[in-house]
Amino acid sequence: MAAVIYHNPNCGTSRNTLKMIEASGEDVHVVEYLETGWTRPQLLALFAGASLTPRKALRISKSPAEELGLTDPSVPDDALLEAMLEHPILVNRPIVVTPKGIRLCRPSEVVLELLEKPHFGVFTKEDGEQIDTERT
Repeated sequence: MAAVIYHNPNCGTSRNTLKMIEASGEDVHVVEYLETGWTRPQLLALFAGASLTPRKALRISKSPAEELGLTDPSVPDDALLEAMLEHPILVNRPIVVTPKGIRLCRPSEVVLELLEKPHFGVFTKEDGEQIDTERT
C-alpha cells in the first residue's frame, strides 16, 4: 500500500513531509485536499486514526478560523467539523496515512514514524534545518 498524504502544496511543512516520503523510496499518493475537499466520513476516520478531535485538527493561522468564530472553546466539535467541510483550509496539514498508522505530521519529521524505511540519511528542510534520519 502506498502512503497517502493530504497535501497543501503552498505549505512548507507539507512540502517537506512529501519530500521525506519520496526520499524514503515509498510510493505516495498525493491528495490535494483544497481541490478535492473533504467528506464527513473521511475526516472522522482520519481524526479517529490519528487520535485527533476536530478542535486539535483545526488550523488557526492562515485560515478563516478566527473570523468564523471557531477559536471560541465553546464551539462544539460538530460545528467545527461542518466548518471544515465547507472550508477545507481549516484542517491542519499534512495528514499522512500508511500501514503503520495515521498522523498529523507537524513537524514534518513525524512522518518518519510511519515509513517502512525511515533511515535514508540527512534530509534538509526548506528552511535549512537538517534532520538526520539515521538517528531518529
